[in-house]
Amino acid sequence: MENFQLLINGKLTPGASSMDVINPANGQVIAECPRADENQLNAAVAAAKAAFPAWSMLDIGDRRQKLMAIADGLEAKTGQFASLLTAEQGKPIKEATEEIIGASMMMRALASMELPEKVVMDDESGKFIEHRSPLGVVAAITPWNMPVTLLAIKMTSALLTGNTVVAKPAPTTPLTSLLFAEMADAHLPPGVFNIITDRNDLGTALTRHPDVAKISFTGSCATGKKVMESGSQSLKRVTLELGGNDAAIVLDDVDPRDVAAKLFAGAMFNCGQICLATKRAYVPASIYDEVCDELARMANETRVGDGSQPDTEMGPVQNKMQFEKVKDLIESAKAEGTIIAGGETMDGPGYFIRPTIVRDVDEDARIVKEEQFGPVLPVLRYDDLEDAIARANDTHYGLGGTVWTSDATRGAEVARQIHTGICWVNAHLAVHPAVSVGGAKQSGHGTELGAEGLEEFTQRHIVYVAKQG
Repeated sequence: MENFQLLINGKLTPGASSMDVINPANGQVIAECPRADENQLNAAVAAAKAAFPAWSMLDIGDRRQKLMAIADGLEAKTGQFASLLTAEQGKPIKEATEEIIGASMMMRALASMELPEKVVMDDESGKFIEHRSPLGVVAAITPWNMPVTLLAIKMTSALLTGNTVVAKPAPTTPLTSLLFAEMADAHLPPGVFNIITDRNDLGTALTRHPDVAKISFTGSCATGKKVMESGSQSLKRVTLELGGNDAAIVLDDVDPRDVAAKLFAGAMFNCGQICLATKRAYVPASIYDEVCDELARMANETRVGDGSQPDTEMGPVQNKMQFEKVKDLIESAKAEGTIIAGGETMDGPGYFIRPTIVRDVDEDARIVKEEQFGPVLPVLRYDDLEDAIARANDTHYGLGGTVWTSDATRGAEVARQIHTGICWVNAHLAVHPAVSVGGAKQSGHGTELGAEGLEEFTQRHIVYVAKQG
């Protein structure tokens, strides 16, 4: 069993105590993980603060070169990372491999970006020049659903722009993050990148720490509100990428079987544990029965099991708390709608729930109002498109959405009416590193990716130079 350790000031460090990491496919302990205490958290922040002046003054080309080397190292160890990711997160090995390769590609794309100086105004009296300066120590707090990808995005964005980092992964998926830190440390000066792990008991100490200048958090809306409250004590910069209850609106000009396959993929990827997953589908009455039948067929045919097995198409829910939450929502759906596929757990160890399709459900049902974050899709009938749009928008979430149609122009018109940070037409999860994305309403604050995402890690600084003579 690998000896996982914290990374503080360039040194692999045992935790003040330890905690077990569980394989969600079988309930067995796969590793002992270090658990930091507040003294170690403070040491990590102090190391990042001490490393900041030299790192921030380093030429961006040198910082870029180091980040590219880390991306190369991650890709070179794809097999090791993917196997560990499947063991701790549960996703099928194919999806885990895609995450590792995608994370390395995302790192390269972000590291290749520039934030050049801009002349904002230049007239006879003088010149206004805008440049972006780093903030200081960044707290990067990542969730358990896409642990490697999200750490890679936050770390690359922060370090490229001249900041230093203290990372804190989710306690149920810390191992790939610790392995990433160990691999990255070989390319970075001590203190530039640090990582601590906890049982969700150090979050407040980290987000309130007076020497943390910015928080980059991905997680639930409820926790995001607590993070923003903690950060407000010293008016820290805060970027929040939070939950969603993304609606898919199907128009009446599609092929029912074709659209059902796309809805199913959008809802069930990563066992439905994606903030941008399709979490409710609005389908016109004219094709409602056919779409529901096709969704049920695909759900019943999905091979659910241990992600380490090559024929597995869907793994388990990642942790027991989420498992119980999804089960509770399914129980409520039995009284509020008609379950036509799934709706039950699987015998044996592990947090397995079969893909579940719910039809004949109303707007006020819990399975519609609440974010499931699991393998469940409620399908709602509509007769009037404007009504479907209004129902899709009637939520405090506003992360993403999709529109499915054979008429792209019509689809774009509908997408413009969806109150979210992003809405796709005839596609799902089309994310590009050069395009910033952020949530609307209570689904987020600020953006990630693109030039705007990099700017979130900087202070806009204006220099005015008066003209002589």
